[in-house]
Amino acid sequence: MNVCMMTNTYLPHVGGVARSVSTFAEEFRKRKHGVLVIAPDFDGPPLPARAAAMVERVPAIQKFNGSDFSVKLPLTGGLSHRIESFAADVIHAHHPFLLGDTALRIATKKNVPIIFTHHTRYEDYTHYVPFDSPTLKEVAIGLSTHFANLCDGVIAPSESLARLIKRRGVEVPIRVVPTGIDVEAFASGDGARFRRKFKLPAAAFVVGHVGRLAPEKNLEYLAESVARFVKRTPEARFLVVGGGPSEEKLRETFARHGIADQLILAGKHTGRALADAYCAMDVFAFASFSETQGMVLAEAMAAGLPVVALDAAGVREVMRDGRNGFMLPKNASPQDFATQLARLHRDRTRRAAFGREARRTAKRFAREHCADLALSFYADVRHATRRERLLVDRSPWGKMIERVAVEWNMLVGKTQSVAGAVGGR
Repeated sequence: MNVCMMTNTYLPHVGGVARSVSTFAEEFRKRKHGVLVIAPDFDGPPLPARAAAMVERVPAIQKFNGSDFSVKLPLTGGLSHRIESFAADVIHAHHPFLLGDTALRIATKKNVPIIFTHHTRYEDYTHYVPFDSPTLKEVAIGLSTHFANLCDGVIAPSESLARLIKRRGVEVPIRVVPTGIDVEAFASGDGARFRRKFKLPAAAFVVGHVGRLAPEKNLEYLAESVARFVKRTPEARFLVVGGGPSEEKLRETFARHGIADQLILAGKHTGRALADAYCAMDVFAFASFSETQGMVLAEAMAAGLPVVALDAAGVREVMRDGRNGFMLPKNASPQDFATQLARLHRDRTRRAAFGREARRTAKRFAREHCADLALSFYADVRHATRRERLLVDRSPWGKMIERVAVEWNMLVGKTQSVAGAVGGR
């Protein structure tokens, strides 16, 4: 099968969507499927030759609105020869905006089904756009729902998100397919090597966190919570892996508590270095409400880490309170969070038991299993749309009508989403 994946973020960008796309692309390639990833230009270190060979870049504005995201410019002069000549069996869109529109057009032109992964609640990210407002959040919800219904099938990375988008009006078939992780790689990291590199004492109790350091991750709460624990535990350190605009907030919080030297901001890491980072930790801390899957939780659990997290959609797909960690109510205070960290610090036996259960949990998210689920959904959607696609092929006007229809439906959807958001205020 030939799969064309279209995404607004891709490696070397560090983020959940980029890692999701690259994980599936690499797993499909290993199984001898044809894969083409279409993504915006992105400043950063070059990809390894094998990974770069799967990618076709399109022009983009770098560091949009001060973020680390690229924004694709409108494609002019038609599509590249590589995109035109790629004999896709399925188009897989990973965003409802920008390259999402292009994905719909390509699927219509090639007369192949289009799948959309609804990775997140897009209203949680409108602060990256100028003039953020409650109305803009409603527009984001309306646009993503309408886009989903223009596709032939939707992948939700968790049951929580699948239920949410059904309530919002998504009517096409939905399949839950988590992003897979390399369980063995995360289980075999060299934590001692990472500790030596960042001068973490071998005897230190390390609370860890991995992710983009951005406002939607609730990092001010997390920093305050961990700082309260670390302040009372001289041998404790907070190891943060990632980068982003909220980095200074973390520094400020630890400085205010007088423990700046117990915060280690390790920067962005991928591959083997990321696995080493997880294995350098003793417990994983997480407070985001914007996750739809909690992929970093599965990665941490693959490394045998117990987790302390706030109850949220996505998180509860991975967490088993009292079995692989502690999941606190969403309104828990920072002191409540710090208390659970202290419990795990004191109780080595409980920590080990949680770690064993965490490893068992992580196996449910093995990349091989998740790739099987995705490929099965591709096959089901291709089968379900086969008759309709044959009719389009056989009609002399079929493809022209389909192209006009998709442009009209995109225009109507965007108009209705804006009008509904404004009119509903």
